[in-house]
Amino acid sequence: MKLRASTAAVLLAATPAVYAQTSVTLYGRVDGGLEYLNHVANGSGGTSTRWSAEGGDWGTSMLGLKGVEDLGGGLTALFDLETALQIMNGTTGGGRMFSRRAYVGLSDERWGRVQMGRNLFIDSDGVWEFDPLVQQAVSSASLVRGRNWQQTSNNVEYHSPVFGGFDVQGQYAFGNQSRGFNDGAPDDFGRSDGIMLTYHSPLFDVRGIYDELRDPNGRFSNIFTASREYFVGANVRVSKFKIQGAYTHYAAPDTPAGLADSADHYWLGATYEPNQRWAVTAAGFYIKVGEGAGDAAHDPSGHATLYVLGTTYNLSKRTFLYGTVAYLRNSSHANFSVFATPRDANPNTSPLAGESQTGAYVGMMHNF
Repeated sequence: MKLRASTAAVLLAATPAVYAQTSVTLYGRVDGGLEYLNHVANGSGGTSTRWSAEGGDWGTSMLGLKGVEDLGGGLTALFDLETALQIMNGTTGGGRMFSRRAYVGLSDERWGRVQMGRNLFIDSDGVWEFDPLVQQAVSSASLVRGRNWQQTSNNVEYHSPVFGGFDVQGQYAFGNQSRGFNDGAPDDFGRSDGIMLTYHSPLFDVRGIYDELRDPNGRFSNIFTASREYFVGANVRVSKFKIQGAYTHYAAPDTPAGLADSADHYWLGATYEPNQRWAVTAAGFYIKVGEGAGDAAHDPSGHATLYVLGTTYNLSKRTFLYGTVAYLRNSSHANFSVFATPRDANPNTSPLAGESQTGAYVGMMHNF
């Protein structure tokens, strides 16, 4: 929804600088539906089945404001303020006013874009495009316990123009702590960074990412919460099919001795779109955790395989219905969930070690 600059200024009670905006856009999406999950560990040594009304299963509900100002000569000032929403109880993401994005920047047609503030971490910004399930609640994030859909604060980012189909994105998130350059605020990430190289063409896309996500103490202490990541992914378009595959390696060299400190993640999927309204996606995801024991926060050596089938049906350009069903098989010591639940989360959706799990959800997404 486009707002005239003067109207936006009145509505937002902003400073006079807002009047200089060429345009301000109010945008967002709202996602709600029903969810089924079995074999959820109940804390009493057994498992239970859960039926629930859920928001954000296909994609995070969100509300945002973004604006641009033409400064002339190909130079543009920009900003974006965006928060996650949970429509089932009306709360915002993580108690923050703007949980997903809050940045300001400059964009130049020749030199690229620089922006500063809070944003999606670089792998979250880069992996979804190569995920057959586009990082739904069941997706590439499931078997890495949400490692690839985080946000970080204190970011400085650069996005290059496209040269011959190639572009580069770099991100550097300061820890902002005096006690140590790599440290971060309590309950937040430490200094983190990454670089992404992409090639796009009409027939295929290829992307490589290297990133470092540190814990508040500035260490790589857990493969799924604070680690180094090496990612390569590809999309191939053939007629009405899009085929997507990727490989990711995680390494956490500061993990306590004796615990698993590496993992390898693979996936392959395809989407069939016979017309503009309907699409069907099938995918398989596999995780292999390296040698080592586990504890409350660290996964032990083991492996799991996730099979997913999903569909969407467009009611209009802005509204669609969706349905997804998933089945997960754990090895004897693994307890991954079909949803991206941290190992020490409370409440948790994980099954008992070695148990399989089935999950499904249906719902509706509206974009505005």
